[in-house]
Amino acid sequence: MSDTITITRTGEEAAAATAEPIIDQPVELDALDELDELDGDVGVRTPGDADALAAARTGELAEQLIGMLGAATELLTIELGRRFGLYRTLRDRGPITAPAFAVAADIAPRYAREWLEQQAAAGYIAVEALGEFRSERRFSLPAEHGPVFIDETHPAHAAPVAGLLAGVALAFPELTADFRHGRGVAFEEYGAELRRGLGALNRPSFTHEMRAWVEQLPDRAAALDAGGVVLDAGCGIGWSTIALATAFPNARVVGLDLDAASIEEARVNARAAGVEHRVSFVLGNAGDVDVLRGASRTADAAASGFDLVTIFEALHDMGRPIDALAGFRALLREDGALLVADERVADEFHAGADPVERMLYAMSVLHCLPATTAESDEIANGTVLRAPTVRRWAAAAGFGRVDVLDIENPFWRFYRIG
Repeated sequence: MSDTITITRTGEEAAAATAEPIIDQPVELDALDELDELDGDVGVRTPGDADALAAARTGELAEQLIGMLGAATELLTIELGRRFGLYRTLRDRGPITAPAFAVAADIAPRYAREWLEQQAAAGYIAVEALGEFRSERRFSLPAEHGPVFIDETHPAHAAPVAGLLAGVALAFPELTADFRHGRGVAFEEYGAELRRGLGALNRPSFTHEMRAWVEQLPDRAAALDAGGVVLDAGCGIGWSTIALATAFPNARVVGLDLDAASIEEARVNARAAGVEHRVSFVLGNAGDVDVLRGASRTADAAASGFDLVTIFEALHDMGRPIDALAGFRALLREDGALLVADERVADEFHAGADPVERMLYAMSVLHCLPATTAESDEIANGTVLRAPTVRRWAAAAGFGRVDVLDIENPFWRFYRIG
């Protein structure tokens, strides 16, 4: 089987996505031909050419790492802006000078000026240089940047990625301490930064696309419209659970998660959304049969079963995924099914992966694999959950059918199981 990139794209990107991936090769003809053509001496290769190519590759890698440092540090400055409401202040009060901004945002004046200048240097905010003095510069947030930094349900709201970086950085000392031992790093070590960052990053998709996703299972959508019951496993701080309740106002929804802090925040979010009368949250491990039975009793589904179980970007984090899938199967109605969304990655490992899979592997090393290992080392899959693995787990749990759904998404692949 050839290693092909499987991320959904459109147009030219779709054509590129079916091409053979680039893999590392030793210094051979093609690369040296480029040097020959530049030298005007095609076909003549010398040790000096190979040395020059090797030096160029070394320099490119060094420049790449420096660029990565710039990107990472800029993300953390964005996280400062999110935590202190600095982008909102700019939107509501700008154009504004640095001294006035410091007062309005209630932050240290010198930090305020440096942050504003850095954000302007990065192109995230605008600046008007009205005079020769720094204090006279006026800063503002371009209207088109508001959705990215501020509007929490806008599809372009990508600023929460900064919280993910802050979370993995927070737990980095624990990871380094454990790296020789492999006992894992508990999810709570990553703090509110990561759980809120994950929730905020996925919230726009849940808000705007949940109904359409479930409608890819027409019989299940009809069941929910008729007052069915959903189990939302791995619900985090509740945005997927709330979106299900909003999209299907006749349905009852139970959110389940292993993290106590996430469940507490989910309950607060549900009350704020006004769906608390149809939504409940259960703390526990999805691989525990007693926990699942308790969840079914919570929704009065113990006798009839769940019409639908949803698992959004959480199956790869389960330390006992086959037990969890088998437990879900046991609690489904006869015509029930699972809707699973997990990472859209290639079916097989290959070097030179596309940017999304590279990012997912990095998150796996820093977060998903250590956190799953801390829960259980029975199956520690990591972030990169490939379609053949999903099929294998589903079969081991007793399911006879797994269908990949026709849902376009750059990051997730959607499955109907059962």
